[in-house]
Amino acid sequence: MSYHVTLIKSEKGYAVFCPSLPGCCSQGETEEEALQNIRIAMQEYLGVVSDDAEHPEIREVEVAI
Repeated sequence: MSYHVTLIKSEKGYAVFCPSLPGCCSQGETEEEALQNIRIAMQEYLGVVSDDAEHPEIREVEVAI
């Protein structure tokens, strides 16, 4: 499966995040390193989401503030 990621160049390297996976982000000194790191982060993120789906006691509720 493919996902779009956003790369942001800075003085310290690259920040990268995946807009379709909220909170999934990483970084690297080079673009290649940042892309490899986000691949790992995305795999781990999707693994947790998959594990959560197997636990029916987990649910989302809306809270007004």
